[in-house]
Amino acid sequence: MLLSAVDFSHSLLKETVCKGDLVIDATVGNGSDTVLLATLVGPTGKVIGFDVQKQAVENTAQKLLLAGLTDQATLLHQGHETLGDVLADNAKIGGAIFNLGYLPGSDKTIITKKNTTIRAIEALLPKLRIGSYILLVVYSGHPGGMEEKNALLDYCSSLNQSLFKVLQYGFINQINHPPFLIAIEKKKTPYMK
Repeated sequence: MLLSAVDFSHSLLKETVCKGDLVIDATVGNGSDTVLLATLVGPTGKVIGFDVQKQAVENTAQKLLLAGLTDQATLLHQGHETLGDVLADNAKIGGAIFNLGYLPGSDKTIITKKNTTIRAIEALLPKLRIGSYILLVVYSGHPGGMEEKNALLDYCSSLNQSLFKVLQYGFINQINHPPFLIAIEKKKTPYMK
């Protein structure tokens, strides 16, 4: 059975995130990805979650509380473009996920933007553990969405293929701009042969 972009992103996280990892939920939204990540990293790991909307942070905090996972997560009411300021210089990231677009059920004019998303990716790439993923679930059917989609495809297509594998996964016969996944896997550091 073919998985949706979101389900496939979760499958990839389950394959690579380990107990004790430091992981990033760059857009906590309603908390589903954060809860999954907190479960995967276990009590010795940490999820750092970002969102510009207070409601998203509150929704996610509630989900973590109900799941008994509050100790594994730190939620920040700020944009993912601040990742570089939050993460320690020597941080090793076991995975990161972005659900781009807008928070379902909220103000559709508050959206992720190409510049802040690319800035966050740039902060994560050098810290990503070899074999781990940055996952971008791209929703483009809203005003501003196509601009972000096109910028991300251009940016990710230009990543050095000797350092990163980049996959685009999505359905091509669905109407209304179905979401798709961009998966970036770190292959090696620039200093490895």
